Amino acid sequence: MPAPKNTFKAAIYAGEMQIGCWLGLAEPYLAEISGSAGFDWVVVDAEHAPNDLRSIVAQLQILDGLPSHAVVRPPIGETWVIKQYLEAGAQTLLIPMVGSADQARELVRAITYPPHGTRGVGSALGRSSRFSGIADYLTTAEDELCLLVQIENRAGVAALDDILGVDGIDGVFIGPADLAADMGHIGKPNTPEVRETVLDCMRKIVAAGKPAGILTTDQTLQTECAEIGARFIATQIDVSLFANGMRRAAAEAAAHLSTSKT
Repeated sequence: MPAPKNTFKAAIYAGEMQIGCWLGLAEPYLAEISGSAGFDWVVVDAEHAPNDLRSIVAQLQILDGLPSHAVVRPPIGETWVIKQYLEAGAQTLLIPMVGSADQARELVRAITYPPHGTRGVGSALGRSSRFSGIADYLTTAEDELCLLVQIENRAGVAALDDILGVDGIDGVFIGPADLAADMGHIGKPNTPEVRETVLDCMRKIVAAGKPAGILTTDQTLQTECAEIGARFIATQIDVSLFANGMRRAAAEAAAHLSTSKT
């Protein structure tokens, strides 16, 4: 029996639009709601959210039975971190702050078994092989792993052409917020200079034949990226949806009851 099919990887290689949502609330209960809401993919984020390996495993267990494909973002692209996440059952990894082709090549090696890579042969201990229940895991896993690299600083933009030439990179994701900060426009990703850099990166990625992705709640930018050819776009963040909804609910209740008193 081979490794499970990575439906997200198959879809982005087929040129199918995949709409996603960021998960930062770090709770399986909320991951279950999000994973059944209708998004094609969701990101379990460990870079900026309070996730650890155990909370990630719990969310992966929930998401396994739901329509949304789980993408996991580690806090850093270190080999030892990647090793743990793969054995936890993650099939798609989004690696932040990739700034060079050499770094991209090391990431490819980290998800690849020897003799061509450095991934340890320990799947018998993990969810990755269903605890040795997938007899052909070692020989089929790499075909179903999806490695996405995130370009979000000037170094990554400058090295983009070289990064796009690295075999084994399955997709390139642009991070407007960090890119804006590195360009001197912190908190202002809609600055024209930043926006044009984002779109130029998108054009390069698509022209190179690689799947391109982005996180943005700006519908105009979403449309522009889709028209260029981006194929995985995260359009919402669970933390923002919850926080904004709660604030709005509190304000509406206060306004309603204040009016009722008069």
